[in-house]
Amino acid sequence: MAAPHPSKPFSPEEVQRILPHLQQPAVFMNMTCGWRVLHWTAEHLSGCLGDKLIRFRLGRKEETNMPLFETQCPYVEATLAHFVSWTQDRAGADEGPFSEYPRSEYWAYADYKYIAMLFQHQPSMFEGVKWSDFGFEGRNGRESTLWIGTEGANTPCHLDSYGCNLVLQVQGRKRWHLFPPEDTVNLYPTRIPYEESSIFSQVDVLHPDLMRFPAFQAARAHIVTLQPGQVLYVPRHWWHYVESVDPVTVSVNSWIELEVDDVARVSEAVTKAVVCALKRTPSDDNTDDWLNPTEEGVASHDENMQYVNLAVRACVQRQRDLCHRDLDQDTRDNRPVKRDSRGQIRKSDDSVRDSVAFTVPFGAHLTPVLCRQESSPETSAKDLEFSSEAAQRTKLTSAARFHRGEHERSPDLTQCRPCDCADERSGNSSEDYEDPAHTPITTNDLLDCLVHPDVIACVTKHLLERHTGNLRTSAPSQL
Repeated sequence: MAAPHPSKPFSPEEVQRILPHLQQPAVFMNMTCGWRVLHWTAEHLSGCLGDKLIRFRLGRKEETNMPLFETQCPYVEATLAHFVSWTQDRAGADEGPFSEYPRSEYWAYADYKYIAMLFQHQPSMFEGVKWSDFGFEGRNGRESTLWIGTEGANTPCHLDSYGCNLVLQVQGRKRWHLFPPEDTVNLYPTRIPYEESSIFSQVDVLHPDLMRFPAFQAARAHIVTLQPGQVLYVPRHWWHYVESVDPVTVSVNSWIELEVDDVARVSEAVTKAVVCALKRTPSDDNTDDWLNPTEEGVASHDENMQYVNLAVRACVQRQRDLCHRDLDQDTRDNRPVKRDSRGQIRKSDDSVRDSVAFTVPFGAHLTPVLCRQESSPETSAKDLEFSSEAAQRTKLTSAARFHRGEHERSPDLTQCRPCDCADERSGNSSEDYEDPAHTPITTNDLLDCLVHPDVIACVTKHLLERHTGNLRTSAPSQL
């Protein structure tokens, strides 16, 4: 195994061995020394991009009990120079279209910006990001996305259907609220708004409406504030809500492909076919903005079914390749073994290394994100204040619910309850809540059942079993 770079705690090979053993999010420190991307502040990028227009999403700085989805936000096309002027609030500065949105009332977010497209005429910028230091040889800014926002800018709680995620914080800090895949039942998943590869939660995780979403009390939040230079590893299918906590933030991420993504693509193809088929059908309740702005139009049913067939064929072919690989491995395992001078079987260095139980080297350079109110590797006074206030709100909410005679889960049943970050209004925010028995079932309600991750996982499993014959057909769970 190669030795780590003198200025880095882990070599690329060591990181590659660590990642598969991480069962929860973790933060790498001191791994990005020398990366030019660390100079990518909003002002620096403004100079690099010049007059290039970028689309910003805006949201009001107000507390509600519902997520603010991208379909509900206004958008502006502006340069980064306009954005920087708006954030600095300089008298007479050219703020472009931001001038119509008071900074005291709105946040702005340039999210999901592909670096390959932003800097297509400046390919040297790609080299500023070096995911090869994490063992992903050849991966750089070309396979990464850029996120630029102001304080309060956020991404609604969701999970990514494909791969795992590496996130580098460049400027300012972002607070991440992460939940394990097992909490899916507590997060009320929905595919409306529809976006391929994203499953949204109906819960506002900071101010949850516990009358509508009572199971959220059992969710186990893992919270961390990511500092500049740190890299967060988000394992597959971990839910996350992300919010900027400083005046200006910049981050870069890359989604890393995994073998199981072939099965996930089948699930996503099935989901897309069902959602589009129902939402394209005219009806009195099909008047909402159901398609996320990141999607490029609505495909026809024929196109969606072609997508299903292509995804199934690709997945079946991958399973056949894996079967052939296993057969080849069995053949190699049956070859005559080598023995030493005493007649003992000689083990290769790799087999000796793999036979030793691996322990993740948590410490000063690698910190797990724990299930507690706040577990930043470098917790600041502001973070501690945030946690303290959240804890006090939890006590107030619990007391109010107790006096109303409402049942509440015992704290002994989970290490970290969602109301850790709920405000005191959560318990009674839905005083006009209607009895579900008298509420009409809408198309979206039907879809929440039909394309629920557990249902889609079963459909995917049956589809693959029908097309794989005697091959191994136990498709991994969607979650």
